[in-house]
Amino acid sequence: MSEPLSPRQLDSLFLEARTHNGWMARPVEDALLRRVYELARMAPTSANCSPMRVVFLKSREAKQRLLPHLMEGNRAKTLAAPATAIIAMDTRFYEHLPRLFPAADARSWFDGPGKEALAAATAFRNSSLQGAYLILAARSLGLDCGPMSGFD
Repeated sequence: MSEPLSPRQLDSLFLEARTHNGWMARPVEDALLRRVYELARMAPTSANCSPMRVVFLKSREAKQRLLPHLMEGNRAKTLAAPATAIIAMDTRFYEHLPRLFPAADARSWFDGPGKEALAAATAFRNSSLQGAYLILAARSLGLDCGPMSGFD
C-alpha cells in the first residue's frame, strides 16, 4: 500500500471539492486534459472493464452543438467553462476484456444472446465510477469541476 495523502491533499479532493458553477477566463491545455484522462482511464473497475469514453470540448462551436441537449440551467455555465467533458459508455466494452482482464474469459460473461442487459448495466455503473475518477484526477491536477447530469 502507498503512503496516505496529506490532510491538505484530502481536503482538496473531498472536503473542498464542491460543484463549481463559475470559471476563470483562462484556457485548459490539451496536455493537462490528456493527463486527467490518463489518470482516470485505468483506475479500478469491475474486471478492469473500463467502459468510460470521454470527449473533451473546448471550442465555443463544439459547446454550441452540445447546448440543445442540455437542460436550460446548464447551458450558460457550459459555454463559460474552458473545457467540458462528455462522459459516455461503451456498451461493447467486453470486446477489450481479453487485453484488459486476461486472467479469465471475462468477455464471455457479457457477449452473447440475452446478456445485453448485464453488459449495459455494467457499462453504466463502471463508466459512472470512472467519471468520478475523472473528477478526482482533475481535482488532483488543480482543476475545478462542475458535474452535471442535466440532459434534455
